[in-house]
Amino acid sequence: MNKRLVLSLSVGALVAGALMAPPVFAALNQGAAAPAFTAQASKDGKASEISLANALKNGPVVIYFFPSAYTGGCDVEAHAFATKAAKFQAAGATIIGVSADSIQRLNKFSADPDFCAGKFPIASDPQGKIAASYNLKMSAAVPGAKDVQGAVIDHGFISRTTFVIGRDGKIAAVFDSETDHLHPQEHVAKSLAVVEQLQGNKAP
Repeated sequence: MNKRLVLSLSVGALVAGALMAPPVFAALNQGAAAPAFTAQASKDGKASEISLANALKNGPVVIYFFPSAYTGGCDVEAHAFATKAAKFQAAGATIIGVSADSIQRLNKFSADPDFCAGKFPIASDPQGKIAASYNLKMSAAVPGAKDVQGAVIDHGFISRTTFVIGRDGKIAAVFDSETDHLHPQEHVAKSLAVVEQLQGNKAP
């Protein structure tokens, strides 16, 4: 087994363990108003300020919260969103990733051609404030946890949850890995189906 795979599996186990505690909060439900936020985000290695309000001016917004850059499931999810980015754009939707990673880590991850590939911004939520506004929990950092590149992960983990928000600012769908037992790639496929329905590109 190669070193990268071993590291990926090890980090995956650490993240899974950190998120196994019974949830204190339940994610906001379909039909709820999506909490507004403004944050530092990175796209293609460049940091800038983004806001949900501005993104909604262009159409539906998919906000996907994930535990950490450069860990097994999160890498798969980022790659899947990047691969389907053109289809989301064709449906008029904006993708925004959110994690507790520092903006420095996200600058690297957002530009990595194997993962985000510069296709969408990822917001830094180091204190978990955005996550908390969506009723998501953030576990404490796991001592000694390292990512697939061997770098120490010094932040907490936000539970993997995706929200599809309509232009009206209301949550049209919620996909939660803890309660729905979804594979990271399923968040992408299900989100795309919802935004295409919202824009009338596919029949419900």
